[in-house]
Amino acid sequence: MELKQMTQPSLIRFGMSETTKEDVIWKLTETLYEQGCLSSKEAYYETVLEREKVSPTGLEAGLAIPHGKSNAVKKASFAVARLEKPITDWESIDPANQVELVFLLAIPEGESGSTHLNLLSELSTRLMDKTYYQNLMNAENPDQFLAALDATNEEVAEEPGEYSKTVLAITACAAGIAHTYMAAEALEQAGKKRGVRVLSEKQGANGLEDEHSPDIIDQADAVIFATDISPKGKERFQGLPYVQVRVAEPLAKGEELIDRALNDPDGIVEAGDEEESSSSSNGNGSNKKNGFLAEMAQAILTGISYMIPVIVAAGLMMGIAKLGAIPFGLVNEINDISYATHDNELFVILHHLDKFGFMIFQFMYPIFAAFTAYALADRVGIVAGFIGGLFAAGIHYRFWGIEDGIPSGFFGALILGLAAGYIARFLNQKIKLGKNFQAMKPMLIIPAISVLSIFFLNFYIVDPVFGGLNELLRNTIEASQESGDIILSTIIAAATAFDLGGPINKAAGAIAIGLAADQIFPLTARVLAIVIPPIGLGLATVLDRFLVGRRVFDANLRVTGNTSILLGLIAISEGAIPFMLRNPLITIPINILGAIIGAVTAVLLGAVQWYPLPAFWGWPLVDNIFAYLIGLIAGAMFIALANIFIRYALIKRGRIKI
Repeated sequence: MELKQMTQPSLIRFGMSETTKEDVIWKLTETLYEQGCLSSKEAYYETVLEREKVSPTGLEAGLAIPHGKSNAVKKASFAVARLEKPITDWESIDPANQVELVFLLAIPEGESGSTHLNLLSELSTRLMDKTYYQNLMNAENPDQFLAALDATNEEVAEEPGEYSKTVLAITACAAGIAHTYMAAEALEQAGKKRGVRVLSEKQGANGLEDEHSPDIIDQADAVIFATDISPKGKERFQGLPYVQVRVAEPLAKGEELIDRALNDPDGIVEAGDEEESSSSSNGNGSNKKNGFLAEMAQAILTGISYMIPVIVAAGLMMGIAKLGAIPFGLVNEINDISYATHDNELFVILHHLDKFGFMIFQFMYPIFAAFTAYALADRVGIVAGFIGGLFAAGIHYRFWGIEDGIPSGFFGALILGLAAGYIARFLNQKIKLGKNFQAMKPMLIIPAISVLSIFFLNFYIVDPVFGGLNELLRNTIEASQESGDIILSTIIAAATAFDLGGPINKAAGAIAIGLAADQIFPLTARVLAIVIPPIGLGLATVLDRFLVGRRVFDANLRVTGNTSILLGLIAISEGAIPFMLRNPLITIPINILGAIIGAVTAVLLGAVQWYPLPAFWGWPLVDNIFAYLIGLIAGAMFIALANIFIRYALIKRGRIKI
């Protein structure tokens, strides 16, 4: 099978006029979609942009090879663009690279060992040949380009008679195709120039290729880890000098890396080094490429991605229970303990489903904090991060018998998760033990010190500061009971939307329900402020492309957005928490303003809800339902539009990334 079988003239575009990386990738994505290679151009496009964040796909001499592995790819293929004007700001391994030839590789998720992937790997390797590349650039039309794709130089390079040293290489990129094979080829060619035997193990989409055997490892003088993800089996190379770099670096610095590995390595591979994440390291444990703030943002995003299924699962369990109780008029009573032993088995099941969903919600912050720490320190950070999340959720108060303890909530989870990761990573890097005691480090020493550190951090700083802040806000709400209708509605709506089911939300709820029970003030502002943020944020993920022509939320948040709308309709505001954790300085103020706008609008128009029924099944009980729905729509649309346009402006200025 030839390379030209994976593309066609209609996938090769000469004279493309787009002038930005994103526009070029989008046009090629549309081309792949139109030719039946993709089931969803949006999903694949977002996958490629996510890959762009990992390492440069611009190379040198005008070449760029963006690529993505996605379930939206129906068949492995590639599209090509020759640009009218070179793009000078495409992130490249050669800072002076002016991109004029772009290959966009599309790889099906989970495909491995296939002829298609082998051919894409072959393409990546061939492009390292300057003559081959120049022949592609000299093609005058798509047909000539197709012919040049498979016109390879069969001349075999003369092998040196003897090698003075042996250097092993591990190459791996996020998608496991282009950079994985190009880096391996670059190191092997650099080794020939240096008289050094370089043997490459590719950890790509086809699994482990050319895996280093124990005999080869015994003969090696050094090892180079050129990876954007954690290399598999790093412990195999224990005792060898090593260099750790991004997968793109060998393309520009192959000979330099070989010299470094042999003469000035980053260190010696130790038995516990597999605990360290190379995806966030440049060889000395720091992330110089992306910076401290970007590293934290990536860790938070990782925590959110693991937390999302917890929120979805919890919301669905509670939603099924409440929807099942609607026909019996028990939607708000089904959580009462009396239904745990009811004669009707259906009521028993619905009761336990509701409680089951509530129980799952209690692990939202522990999971978030655990995997935030994991992103920074790998496995050694999970335990301390999980315990930090338990503190943030307030579970410790139950064991300590403190009934009125106010947990630190999402701010606590954020701080404790990051702290756990950095503490565990620092300990893993700095503690050095002999071979016979290596197992003690990840199993005993790091967990003990990191967990103890989290305990003191929470006890002396996080709980007092953020618990105290929550207590102050609760007291403010209580003091506002004598205020006018609009002021009281504003305060209750703002507090309800502030932390989406957290301690401030609950404090506002307790006061609002008490006022309603005494027939002093209805619950209109309270119930609207519960549903407006999750519905508004969900709408933002649906409307962004239509309003600004591009996505402003990543794939994870778009999935969460769809769920958030559903959870909002059944009055579970926690579906919006991932948005808040990702960009709290943007999301929290917008949530508060949207809730205030919606609540005050409804109250001014005459909507009245005396019952604690924020979900859609409670809407028929509202006096002046049209005023209520106008307020809901006004608040939700404000949140949706504000998020879209503010995020779009910040993305255009490079202040945030999706």
